[in-house]
Amino acid sequence: MTSQPDHAHESESESESDQALGFDDLTRDIAEVPAVEVITTVAVHLMSAAAVKCGLAEGGEADKDLDEARKLITALAGLVTAGAPEISNFHAAPLRDGLRSLQLAFREASLVPDAPGSGPGEKFTGPVYS
Repeated sequence: MTSQPDHAHESESESESDQALGFDDLTRDIAEVPAVEVITTVAVHLMSAAAVKCGLAEGGEADKDLDEARKLITALAGLVTAGAPEISNFHAAPLRDGLRSLQLAFREASLVPDAPGSGPGEKFTGPVYS
């Protein structure tokens, strides 16, 4: 019976070096990403999560959690309001539109709507009317 070389140890070492190499590559990549892209990407993630929590996604009512949606929309409003002067109106306008749509969707989804100016993110954006 011939013994076969132990390749398991070799592939572990290769795998570890690939992971380390991948991490270094990612670190370099994020350093090259412009701030406007980071801000808009974070905003889109907040929008997506808020839409799910407002019950607007595929899961509908099963995923609806207005307390969580309020937090996400408020964070999005703060980011968009603070970031808008830094990212230009070209990038900020669609984010503002998406934010407003989420604020209106939240109001519609609420059993007892907040008073104008008291809804999620409205301390940053001002009152939102339909």
